[in-house]
Amino acid sequence: MKSIQANNYFVHFNQNAYEALNKHLKETKYSNLFIIVDDKTNEYCLSKLLPQIETDLNIEIIEFESGEENKNIETCIQIWNVLTELGADRKALIINLGGGVVTDLGGFVASTFKRGVNFINIPTTLLSMVDASVGGKTGVDLGNLKNQIGVINVPQMVLIDTEYLQTLSQSEMRSGLAEMLKHGLIYDTAYWKEFLDIKAIDYNGLDELIYRSVEIKNDIVIQDPTEKNIRKALNFGHTLGHAIESYFLESETKTTLLHGEAIAIGMILESYISLQKGLITVAEYSEIKTAIKSIYDDVIVEENDIDPILELLIHDKKNEYGLIQFALIEGIGKIKINQSVENKLILEAFQDYKS
Repeated sequence: MKSIQANNYFVHFNQNAYEALNKHLKETKYSNLFIIVDDKTNEYCLSKLLPQIETDLNIEIIEFESGEENKNIETCIQIWNVLTELGADRKALIINLGGGVVTDLGGFVASTFKRGVNFINIPTTLLSMVDASVGGKTGVDLGNLKNQIGVINVPQMVLIDTEYLQTLSQSEMRSGLAEMLKHGLIYDTAYWKEFLDIKAIDYNGLDELIYRSVEIKNDIVIQDPTEKNIRKALNFGHTLGHAIESYFLESETKTTLLHGEAIAIGMILESYISLQKGLITVAEYSEIKTAIKSIYDDVIVEENDIDPILELLIHDKKNEYGLIQFALIEGIGKIKINQSVENKLILEAFQDYKS
């Protein structure tokens, strides 16, 4: 597969990825190499990566506990201390091997350690391949508020090896699929249509679907690297989805949702809002709701859950001047950004989701 040119770096695929990595290591004079993993990627993915690396550099492995609940500044402090103890300097290279939690947190650690050291991301989940691979967003959560602390800083390269997907559960694969559905809804009608009959998807062709998803996100980010305009399109489903994800993360009575599971709910809710604002037709909304619900189990959202979810919207990073901003779809394959939505309509959306 041909490498994709992003903003000041490339996304390389499969065997080409390791050739690009080793060429970079040969041409760049690094002092040492650190690989950040979580306990899962240490167990399932590191043994695949290490034999691919051709270098005389000393390699140190830094592991932290997996899970969104560990994507916080405390984990960063622990890793910064380990890097310091192991003598990392500004000429070090950090490779982040893992899903979105690892690449987001590892990218933030690298971007801030000694005011910034080079890093490379190797996403190992479907979600991180199609989402975290492009855009340069790094960061951690602040309590239960997702990605409140971070910077935009691009890696030296991103390496996508789809063989890592063999380590994933079906639920994790479905989580990643949500971002691919989103890319079709906001940008490419034909791509969306690929997912209407989920049972008919040829998973031998998954590489091509992943490649197209990366292309779509990259096309958008190149136009607007710092999210002042069209890049806000990528937030479709995320305004309510992130609030739901945060609420379920902090609630003692709820089962924590995977990112894609929460975004799937958010896309249905925000599609309903798009319908009520006259941006999509009843037929389009029915198609979206039916397709998403055929992939994801319904999540029970009680009446007393909704107010705390709405309160979390106040902290959404897209808000401007105290106003909650939505990215809504204007027909399948198009987007309309900077849309204000009254609470009454959001409540209606929740009622419709449950129907």
